[in-house]
Amino acid sequence: MPNIKSSILSVKTDAKRHAKNAAEKSRVRTASRRVLDAIEAGNAEEAKSLLAAACKTIDQAAANRVYHKNAAGRKKSRLARKVNAMAKA
Repeated sequence: MPNIKSSILSVKTDAKRHAKNAAEKSRVRTASRRVLDAIEAGNAEEAKSLLAAACKTIDQAAANRVYHKNAAGRKKSRLARKVNAMAKA
């Protein structure tokens, strides 16, 4: 633990920020995993509805600057490609 007051405050704010970011990333991973599980199960309609929910979650994370906007777009694009590929097959 640091002795300097500003460093002590920095450690505390870093811990808070880390906790919020970790929770947000966990929500994104859960939403993505639900979409992938629906794809594996072969539920096209469920996968599409879950994709919309996952995109919203990813957009919220990007708005909170947990993910860069390009990283968020890449995540959404990869999920959408998998859903679309399953719908075609």
